[in-house]
Amino acid sequence: MSTREITSEKNSVSVSEIAITGVCIALTFVATGFVNIRLPIAANGGLVHLGNVPLFLAAIIFGKRTGALSGSIGMALFDLMGGWVLWAPFTFVVVGLMGWTVGAITEKHHGFGWNAFAIAVACIIKIVGYYIAEGIIYGNWIAPALSIPGNLVQIGVAAVLVLPIAEGVRHIVRRQTV
Repeated sequence: MSTREITSEKNSVSVSEIAITGVCIALTFVATGFVNIRLPIAANGGLVHLGNVPLFLAAIIFGKRTGALSGSIGMALFDLMGGWVLWAPFTFVVVGLMGWTVGAITEKHHGFGWNAFAIAVACIIKIVGYYIAEGIIYGNWIAPALSIPGNLVQIGVAAVLVLPIAEGVRHIVRRQTV
């Protein structure tokens, strides 16, 4: 095993992939923690942030593994450090699934339409996942409906920022890493 590549039976991870994933995790954490607005609605108050922007870009540019790790670790770490500790396990799973799904779709299909479709699927995962999480945390299956508008705004803003630039950035990064 060299210092350039860590291998298992089926997968290999390069040192550059580890570094890129680490940077994407950090960007997701910072965008979640420092570019956010607490909403005065819903049982938990709610939070709208820009953490989905680097998450979606990481998934579209670098694929499902980087997308999943960026989302799950970056946003769960924010929950742990930002006073949302109870939410961290749910965030780890829900946002990890979002990143993996966007990356899985856009690894095989490229272009604006596929990126938009992938983000729409991630939006559904977010709404359903956090609806279930809030229902479990608060023991109320009606109140989580109040969180849906904030989740839609969060994903909508991320889509507006990501979709116009994702393919161009993906092409530039792919050319640089080949």
